[in-house]
Amino acid sequence: MSVSLRLVPPPLHLLDAPEPNWSHLLRLSDDTGLLEHARNAIVRREHGYCVDDVSRGLVVASREPQPAGHVITLAERYLAFLTHATAPDGRVRNRLSYERRWLDEPGTGDWWGRALWGLGTAAARSTVPWIRKEAREAFSIAARQRSPWPRAMAFAGLGAAEVLRADPRAGEAAQLLADAATVIGLPGGDPRWVWPERELTYANPALSEVLIHAGDLLGDEPLLADGLRMLGWLCRMQDHDGHLSTVPVGGWRPGVERHRFDQQPIEAAATADACAAAAAVTGDDAWDAPLLAAIGWFLGDNDTGTVMYDPQTGGGYDGLTAHGPNLNQGAESTLALVSTLQHARAWAGRGATRQSGGPV
Repeated sequence: MSVSLRLVPPPLHLLDAPEPNWSHLLRLSDDTGLLEHARNAIVRREHGYCVDDVSRGLVVASREPQPAGHVITLAERYLAFLTHATAPDGRVRNRLSYERRWLDEPGTGDWWGRALWGLGTAAARSTVPWIRKEAREAFSIAARQRSPWPRAMAFAGLGAAEVLRADPRAGEAAQLLADAATVIGLPGGDPRWVWPERELTYANPALSEVLIHAGDLLGDEPLLADGLRMLGWLCRMQDHDGHLSTVPVGGWRPGVERHRFDQQPIEAAATADACAAAAAVTGDDAWDAPLLAAIGWFLGDNDTGTVMYDPQTGGGYDGLTAHGPNLNQGAESTLALVSTLQHARAWAGRGATRQSGGPV
């Protein structure tokens, strides 16, 4: 199944992406979890920890095919944090102070969905058996809940897809994935605005990615086609003069002139995730162009021509403004960088296999 994207691949020099660098994540992490914010590269302990970022941390640590010892240690700490944050009924707290006091009550907001994403990814992909086992048990607890919010359900659906792809008999994961697709909704018929919502806000690619996974794993071809159509349209919307220009803070609405700033690294990372998923499900290399554009966004192929990470620290910059990057290197942006560089490494590996004539 293919979708006409009509996007221009990025310049070849953008394919020389660096390896994922864990130095700054190690700097931001301690024996409790992953601290949320930094001033430049220095951690701001006063802002504490949040499940949102710890969950993202568990996702990227679990995606490492051959994790070093320090990456496994991070995964262990992040998993312990998430299990501590999860209430017996499956709802999840989000914010923990540096003094280790919870600042909120358990709920089912975005952080609940991201916790399921992290737990599901660890359960499916971790190379450590006991991490897989503990994450699977924690996933089953949190999967008892549902959220009324499309993005919370989308993040949960990404975790459910990981579990279901690893274990097709996982009934609770299949039901959660189906429920996530239902809450997200289907694209409309107007080719000028196919999105199921009245505006594009944040983490938009995740919504289409969940429909792609649900269509594939649940055997629903029309749903798969809808997810691919949504993602193709979004990629075209975010293409600006041949490079990725993500939906900025404040979003885009039909009939309103699109502004360009500020752009967040997590939007580029979510685009890379969704396009990699579309390529894996369909086998269509047309998805390489938007995937490479998302990688290129971090390497300087963006609206200001600015590299979006610090090669000395390994940290990702917190946002792209009209005047260049916000030089703070918080957890969210650094995880977005590492996640996207993981895709770059995987893409390069596939390219090397093709050139050698081996199986793909």
